[in-house]
Amino acid sequence: MITFPIAKINLGLNVVERRADGYHNLETVFYPVNIKDALELTTMADGFPSAADCDIKVTNMAVEGDEQRNLVVRAYQLLKQDFPTLPRIHAHLYKGIPTQAGMGGGSSDCAYTILALNKMFALGLSEQQMTDYAARLGADCAFFILSRPAYAEGIGERLQPVSLDLSDYHIAVVRPDIPVSTREAFSLIKPAKPLKNCRDVVMQPIETWRDDLRNDFEQSVFTLHPEIGAIKQRLYELGAVYAAMSGSGSSVFGLFREAIKIGEHFPDVFTYCGRLS
Repeated sequence: MITFPIAKINLGLNVVERRADGYHNLETVFYPVNIKDALELTTMADGFPSAADCDIKVTNMAVEGDEQRNLVVRAYQLLKQDFPTLPRIHAHLYKGIPTQAGMGGGSSDCAYTILALNKMFALGLSEQQMTDYAARLGADCAFFILSRPAYAEGIGERLQPVSLDLSDYHIAVVRPDIPVSTREAFSLIKPAKPLKNCRDVVMQPIETWRDDLRNDFEQSVFTLHPEIGAIKQRLYELGAVYAAMSGSGSSVFGLFREAIKIGEHFPDVFTYCGRLS
């Protein structure tokens, strides 16, 4: 089976509280973006000489870390615990979503693996059960089971649907070759409730978002990496109605009323422009 995990952006991202377990409670709105990976899952032949029940090959973009810690493999392993007859599988992951970009590529791969395994092997899991499995593997993973606009609280796993339609807009994404340490970015934030909840702000006219819709990571990340802040400013100069960093970076996106040839303005780095759904 071949499936196509999609990306997301954060419309507002507020760090409101540090938890006793060391994590942080957040408030954010997730919105799907049509930047995709391609994930192919096939059953491993009997007798195939693999030390793992799920092996993985990643192409097009490098992904750091041990392959057996990849979220595709971890999703398979999690389901295998409850469905021990699940066959061994090969996974081929073609990366189109930039990594370490704040766009949820790994989380999406995780969720789409759960969706695919449920369909391939008729596991009979409900949407809620799949969401629960995904939430156990990562903060953003649960969102991608449905991949519909949602307001998220907690560490990103408590989701409520949001009636938000941005299909009249084009999104331009710029991902500079600048690694951002999420841990360091968190360490520079003082958690606090925002004056306006992002769930309410996204219901306002989009022209008001620039003043009211904030990503708390921008202040610390832009201090550490002024080049990323400069990208946001440049998107506004190019006519963006709203621009922000997604997640803890390093991707920056702008919402435009018309399509823009974004690659002409940011050569030699990952760029994307397409209509939002």
